[in-house]
Amino acid sequence: MRFDAESADVPTPWRVIHLDKKVPATRYSVMRTDGVLGIVAEADHSMALLARAVEVDLQRTPILCWRWRIDAPLVKADMATRAGDDYAARVYVSFALPPDEIGWVLRGQLALARTIWGDAVPDAAINYVWDNRHPVGTRKPNAYTDRTRMIVAESGAGNAGKWVAARHDIRQDVIAEFDSPLARLIQLSVAADTDNTGESARAGFADFHFVGRDAACSFEAN
Repeated sequence: MRFDAESADVPTPWRVIHLDKKVPATRYSVMRTDGVLGIVAEADHSMALLARAVEVDLQRTPILCWRWRIDAPLVKADMATRAGDDYAARVYVSFALPPDEIGWVLRGQLALARTIWGDAVPDAAINYVWDNRHPVGTRKPNAYTDRTRMIVAESGAGNAGKWVAARHDIRQDVIAEFDSPLARLIQLSVAADTDNTGESARAGFADFHFVGRDAACSFEAN
């Protein structure tokens, strides 16, 4: 999940998922920022995911590694409210749950959500976000749906303007949030998201890869 060259359009298998056609879509490209080649997301009163399908054995390689950066955190965002549900950067992992973990009530809720938002709605999802106010480690249900859980991986302006390495145990987190040791990772997405607050944001994402729990992340040299 690394890139070879700069491009105005992010190459396949990445694709833009524009969930709400009423708002502009966040723009995505591949470019070099501070020596690191990666995805650049530019949001202006906008929201869209940049996503790709992923198949990973989370029992063998449960750790997701990446690098990310933001120009600045958002000002008005507040993950506890719908009006503030925006992030300068987020990494979104989507899961399919075993059928026996999806009761008829949840099955109906998911079916309804998919009639509104399309097949991009997963059984469950975790967002690792660069927040503006809550401390690192904060965990909350998404303001719109408890099928998505928010985990603050970076916060504030202290690391803005530079690349920051991230490392998270995806399997451990999906068990903690959804009690699902057999959840199957199906999609990885990134976003800069400003449609609720009406702000602007610019974020970068690079070097996505999975490793074993005892292995080190491997980031390319600038």
